[in-house]
Amino acid sequence: MREHTYFVYILASKEQGTLYTGLTNDILRRVQEHRDGLVPGFTRTYGVKKLVWFETHDRIHDAIVSEKRIKRWRRDWKRSLIQGSNPHWVDLYPQLLRNLTRAVIDPALLTPTCHPGREAERSDPGPIGTQAQQCG
Repeated sequence: MREHTYFVYILASKEQGTLYTGLTNDILRRVQEHRDGLVPGFTRTYGVKKLVWFETHDRIHDAIVSEKRIKRWRRDWKRSLIQGSNPHWVDLYPQLLRNLTRAVIDPALLTPTCHPGREAERSDPGPIGTQAQQCG
């Protein structure tokens, strides 16, 4: 069976700006499509092009669950998620491009499965009473 990596990601128009949550199996291609304005709709209309957060999953089901959960969150929860690993809302795309290009040679660069700088287990900043979720 062929292995895949699935990415749940958040794009922003600017720091504290308009947010978009998506899912893809090819984050480099997909973010580049957003950046080039090739994706009609929300991201092109509102200029949402900056990759500010992402996580990886080995199973599509886990990625879909994560994307849907994040899409239901309030804006301040999403901002907390972003700021937990990217407090200055830096565009992560250039560094990701370098890392994933090197990962073709060294797949270990893609581990852990959570966004670099985040622990493998993290608390859901969502509604009170939610349990810590395992990435992957």
